Amino acid sequence: MRRTKIIFFIIVAAAVLAVSYFAGSMGFFKENILNKPLSYEAAVSRLNGLVTDVAWTRNIVKRRAKIKLGQPGDLKQILPDISQFSLMVEPQLSANDVVVEIFVTTQRSGTGTDGWLNEVGRAFNALNQRLSNGKTAKVKIRKIASGTGYQFIASRKYLPDAYAPVHQLWIDMADAQGIPVTPIRKEIFGSIAGIVMKTSVAEKLESTYGNVDVKTLVNAVVDGNLAMGYTNPFASSTGLNFLVTVLATFADNREDAMLSPEVISAFESFQRGVPFVAMTTLHMRDSVKNDGSLDAFVMGYQTYINTVELQTGYKFIPFGVRHSNPLYAIGNLSGEKMEVLEKFALFAEKPKNKKKAFKYGFNPPFEYTTPFEKPSGKTLIQAQKIWKLKKDAGRRISAIFLCDVSGSMSGTRIKALKKSLIGGSEFIAPGNSIGLVLFSDRVSVVLPVAEFNLNQKAAFHAAVEDMAASGGTAMYDGIAVSLMLLNAEKKNNPDNKITLFVLTDGETKTGIDFGRIRPVVEGMRIPIYTIGYDANLKVLKELSSIVEAASLNAGEEEIQFKIGSLLNAQM
Repeated sequence: MRRTKIIFFIIVAAAVLAVSYFAGSMGFFKENILNKPLSYEAAVSRLNGLVTDVAWTRNIVKRRAKIKLGQPGDLKQILPDISQFSLMVEPQLSANDVVVEIFVTTQRSGTGTDGWLNEVGRAFNALNQRLSNGKTAKVKIRKIASGTGYQFIASRKYLPDAYAPVHQLWIDMADAQGIPVTPIRKEIFGSIAGIVMKTSVAEKLESTYGNVDVKTLVNAVVDGNLAMGYTNPFASSTGLNFLVTVLATFADNREDAMLSPEVISAFESFQRGVPFVAMTTLHMRDSVKNDGSLDAFVMGYQTYINTVELQTGYKFIPFGVRHSNPLYAIGNLSGEKMEVLEKFALFAEKPKNKKKAFKYGFNPPFEYTTPFEKPSGKTLIQAQKIWKLKKDAGRRISAIFLCDVSGSMSGTRIKALKKSLIGGSEFIAPGNSIGLVLFSDRVSVVLPVAEFNLNQKAAFHAAVEDMAASGGTAMYDGIAVSLMLLNAEKKNNPDNKITLFVLTDGETKTGIDFGRIRPVVEGMRIPIYTIGYDANLKVLKELSSIVEAASLNAGEEEIQFKIGSLLNAQM
């Protein structure tokens, strides 16, 4: 009898364990094997559960700060010190050396296949070439995005001796701003911009529209048959090129019609069908690698050919102005500096250097000619302004700034944060809505999301001015509360584009962890832009990559410019 009971209990225990294991296995299978993202409704339900564990309060700002009127944001006015952009080639100099400093785009002054001009510059300096006056020729190479380099030059905040952007458009814009520019080489080596499209999508478009070119793509986006993305034309050479190409397409390649009301209206129709604008080419590349939901996107050929993930299942369709990689002298240089630049250009053109350029993806193995007349620099400057006004095609944006006010932000960091938020707010377009949430080891809602009119702007400035740093870091608690507020905003304004900006200087030490918030962000599909203060954290990049957003890292000197650039593109 006793033995029977023992056997009975063993069977019951085994059954319980089996049921538990089966149930657990099914849960694991459903959530991990299938790896199916939560629906929006399921994500909100899970978010509500997370928020119940968060310590948060409403401390709505009561006062209003005094604000200045009539001061629209201008990136040229908030440029950081030039020292924030690295000298990638910096030779040891003697009294007998003549050195020229060259602004070089990041795809030529980086590392690996992005470092061609750095390698050429170091090899040139090692030769100690003599000038006609007996002095020695040297070059410095500063790594700086073409668009940012243009901002420095156009504002005259810092003038290099020479400028090597991706294409001629930036040169023409500098010329239109009254900057003396002298060609050393209009093309050092060639490259092109392209639309990278899924092969299956290209085949479908060809069967629908008869062929696949820029005009087909534009029509497909307007018709709602193509989900594509491109890059910010204020920062990205490919993005500026694409903007000009779209306007030229609508204008039938007539510059005098590119900024006409009819073309601008057509551009707005196009923008309504564009779900994603990346900050930079590298942001676009990383977003595509992490997500892959876009049917098509823009990219330079050199980046495309060096991205392994794009070599199967995609095709490259050239567009726009040729990426000629010119070299221009800036300002009125002395004869000896002009001689250094000429010798450097001759050295760069040597067969061994051209061979290496080809190896790195430049000088593509097919012919391409710009299909339209390149517009003037003045037209290009106006085209950028039109993009800023019309990029959201009448669709308003609702966003929350979630700011780290933990103890590690005290002192100069909190001062830099306040300055950057107040300065960055000048780039928020009229009609968009803004809220402000703070986090340390607790979360505080200080400004509910509302239209950014004068009253809301004055309240925003006041709330920023009143920020004080103390306590621990519970970033994901702040994200959970912010997503809850943005969900309410989405219900009230379903047509608005919803965005979250997170500004922090450190890793989360308390509260909700990344693993619990990730499926919620993925299910709600709300992009989270992260800005790290000297906090180049892997988790911030991962957080932003969930829903095609950018992750920026900045020191105190450059944070205002980076936030301004981000808001200029996104708000």
